[in-house]
Amino acid sequence: MNKAIEAHQMVSSMDLSSFNQQAKLAWDDCLKLYEDTVDHVNRSMSSNNLADSQTWLSAAIANQRTCENGFIDFNIVSYLESLPNMLRNFTKLLSNTLSLNMAIISSPPILLDTKQDGGRRRLLVDGFPSWVPASDRKLLQSNGRAAPKADIVVAQDGSGDYKTISEAVAASAKLRSGTKSKRFVIYVKRGVYKENVEIKKSMKNLMFVGDGIDATVITSNKNTQDGTTTFRSATVGVSGEGFIARDMTFENTAGPQKHQAVALRSGSDFSVFYSCSFKGYQDTLYVHSQRQFYRDCDIYGTVDFIFGDAVAVLQNCNIYVRRPMSGQKNTVTAQGRTDPGENTGIVIHNSRVMAASDLRPVQGSFKSYLGRPWKKYSRTVFLKSNIDGLIDPAGWLPWKGDFALSTLYYGEYMSTGSGASTKGRVKWPGYHTITSPLEAGKFTVENFLAGNSWISAAGVPFESGL
Repeated sequence: MNKAIEAHQMVSSMDLSSFNQQAKLAWDDCLKLYEDTVDHVNRSMSSNNLADSQTWLSAAIANQRTCENGFIDFNIVSYLESLPNMLRNFTKLLSNTLSLNMAIISSPPILLDTKQDGGRRRLLVDGFPSWVPASDRKLLQSNGRAAPKADIVVAQDGSGDYKTISEAVAASAKLRSGTKSKRFVIYVKRGVYKENVEIKKSMKNLMFVGDGIDATVITSNKNTQDGTTTFRSATVGVSGEGFIARDMTFENTAGPQKHQAVALRSGSDFSVFYSCSFKGYQDTLYVHSQRQFYRDCDIYGTVDFIFGDAVAVLQNCNIYVRRPMSGQKNTVTAQGRTDPGENTGIVIHNSRVMAASDLRPVQGSFKSYLGRPWKKYSRTVFLKSNIDGLIDPAGWLPWKGDFALSTLYYGEYMSTGSGASTKGRVKWPGYHTITSPLEAGKFTVENFLAGNSWISAAGVPFESGL
């Protein structure tokens, strides 16, 4: 813990006199990320739950890499030499702690001890992870809009409490002082809201409810080409624990020529996105860190458009591959796991991968892949999904040369569709055509996302999630 505080103090007290404007922007990301890291390490040290500790330490490592990525975004990696050596040592300390935790845990977090509870598998409550409370499940499942139950209403025409979402978020912090454990609902009426929204780490248990996909739209166009880091380009960035959104669209309109441009970035532990749409091109959905669940969502993009280092499961989602720039290849995922001890990965379950309307007439002119390894221990699994013929028979694309091909974990299990055949798939050491239900079962919502420590909280016996 002292090392985390020391690392944050070192970043905050750095001499920036030699930094140009871009370097200062990247440093600003580092400052926020190291501040969050102090909290992650503090929680992991005080927790008796090793699975939780793995998640928070994994998030701390993701923060270190994100700090570095800001300098890489601007192609100013020489400034990384200005960061104190102590920061690199701190990353090694986090890695060692992850390894120790893994040694203590009798089985990895992704495994389930089926001997408990008579071999019964507890998976979902009403189709949601066990850590979603009953009150939140009712909000997520309600057929009508949540306006009557909303604590704040946002409406552009002045019929609500505020006209912008950012104003409502700021007001929520004041209105719920001392009651942050209680769910706070912000109902956003139909409209196109052109703004960037930030849900800070202190803003826990917020919920956004819209009037439906493409009815309630939050949109902006920040991007790396115009001088913003990938991390800060997000139209909506969420750090506060327990965030929920339903029935709305998150959009970044920068376009493919602007490269990295995020629609939503989530570093919110136990976050849920239900019946939402995420629209962009490169880097649309940034599943940055911690535990996240996406259900009945639409995701649009071109290059690496579902990426990050969270423990993320996308279930019953539609993944639309758009038309990229000339000469580009489409890649659905780019998972960012940098340490073998991290419990992170992207799981796409019972979903559909298909061409968007702008790609469909010309899809033969562009190659599309399920993913490529952004980092050394990249982990991505497709379970029982429908994969259209736009996906190249090889399935997966290298990042550069043979980087990560023997250390990654890419898996496919019982997918269907004209692009789902694994006969022509890559022959990398880290690629797996999964044939065993036991192996595939490691990546269900129950086992991969909720973890053993959360299963007992579900309260309802349920069959396997596969």
